[in-house]
Amino acid sequence: MIRINLLETAKSKGKRAGSGPSLPTMEMGDMGSPKLKVLVVLVLAGLFNLGYWYRLDHVSKDLAAKMKVAEQKNRELADVKARFLERQNQANAYKRRVDVIDGLRNSQTSPVNLLAMLGETVNNTEAVWLSKMDDTGTSVNLEGTALSTDAVATLIANLQKTGFFKSVEIKETWQDDSFKDMQAFQFTLTCDKTKS
Repeated sequence: MIRINLLETAKSKGKRAGSGPSLPTMEMGDMGSPKLKVLVVLVLAGLFNLGYWYRLDHVSKDLAAKMKVAEQKNRELADVKARFLERQNQANAYKRRVDVIDGLRNSQTSPVNLLAMLGETVNNTEAVWLSKMDDTGTSVNLEGTALSTDAVATLIANLQKTGFFKSVEIKETWQDDSFKDMQAFQFTLTCDKTKS
């Protein structure tokens, strides 16, 4: 039971001068048994645990929803990656085919370019005629007739200027006696191709 005394109580043996009115007091009775106190603490702890569990459950459900979204996005990206890799493989295979075709075209036109270059070089060199050409892959052997040794030297210089050959060497030259009316020289050249 709680009692509140709002009246002033008489002071014993005289009042002191200057002392103010006394304040009301409140007395609280017995707060309950220790069992009740333990029960209150257990209820409060249970409520705290329930709130904490509710918060963790909410976080867990939120994480599970985010995981589902992430897994769905991962599956979509895996499909995109698989399509990209497939297209990349197709592009690589196409590029290899194109490179093979280009290589075949280059090797197909290389003899044509060589013959065109030799024809133009011989036509631009006076008093020189070719009678034979052997293409061995890394070098070209030329045989022909010239009216002078200077014409052979001019042909060698013109062949070096073309850029098709890294070196042009004369193997042999001799005077051909079968021509009675004029002087003629037979020659053999070896031309080493440049790597291109």
